[in-house]
Amino acid sequence: MVNTMSTPLFDDLPTPLKSVQTRPLFVMRLDVKPIVVVGETPGPFRRVGIVPSGTFAGERLSGKVLDGGSDWQTVRRDASTTLDVRLILQTDDAVNITMAYRGLRHGPADVIQRLEKGEEVDPASYYFRISPLFEAPAGKYEWLNRIIAVGTGHRFAYGPVYSVFEIL
Repeated sequence: MVNTMSTPLFDDLPTPLKSVQTRPLFVMRLDVKPIVVVGETPGPFRRVGIVPSGTFAGERLSGKVLDGGSDWQTVRRDASTTLDVRLILQTDDAVNITMAYRGLRHGPADVIQRLEKGEEVDPASYYFRISPLFEAPAGKYEWLNRIIAVGTGHRFAYGPVYSVFEIL
């Protein structure tokens, strides 16, 4: 579904400025260890997810997620969770690429409670979005350094799954 605005200013824009086009980049599945709860800090309520592995697969790149990634989560007073994630992707042809993303997850309290317990819930019943940036070495994947991406997520018992898209 494409939402469009209708205001005089918007109506006068050239067509490319009236919508966002995307191209599938990959689907990524992360395995995570049990969340480490730090708790209340002088700032936010903090918890950290450790990412020991995962996989990603797409038309232009596929591979595995290397051990050592982490997800520094902030649980806000409005019950939303912000994500601050750093991962190393290793492509099938052994190129290492960093992926960093910020994200936001929120939904009805009962849905989030079920997610926190590791239960399966309908992905349409809550909001889970990310905005990744990549760092790739010169060569085959350096185009990743020059794109903006977005993703939609869903939490399974073993960890999250993301559909990641390049913004065209």
